[in-house]
Amino acid sequence: MTFYQREIIRIRSICYSNKRQIEAVIGTRNYINSNFDQELNLGLLSRIRFTSKFHLLRLFKKYYGLTPKQYLTDKRIEKAKEFLKEGLAVTETCFASGFETPSSFSTLFKCRVGLAPSEFQKRATFTKSV
Repeated sequence: MTFYQREIIRIRSICYSNKRQIEAVIGTRNYINSNFDQELNLGLLSRIRFTSKFHLLRLFKKYYGLTPKQYLTDKRIEKAKEFLKEGLAVTETCFASGFETPSSFSTLFKCRVGLAPSEFQKRATFTKSV
């Protein structure tokens, strides 16, 4: 049984929802995971899933505990960490992970991770070499 199949069973057992709701939410999450580096917004996500943006927002929050925007930000930070560990420059990491400006990226990264991107990269590189 795959991770996604287990997630579907878990979500169904908690929420007792219909299959279309689950498909909409999981489809939205998969789309975000595949396109995190693109400009995404609630309007676009709702058009892709053929649902109202407010309904999608409520469903996503109900199932994952985050709004699609919060999930997208978390996904971008996660990818930025991977890029920094691989040695990508901070500016390149910023744009590769879907952020618009290096300053907003650095501020958000420091807020979420507790370290500036350059400091995170230094520590990751040091840990790798030891």
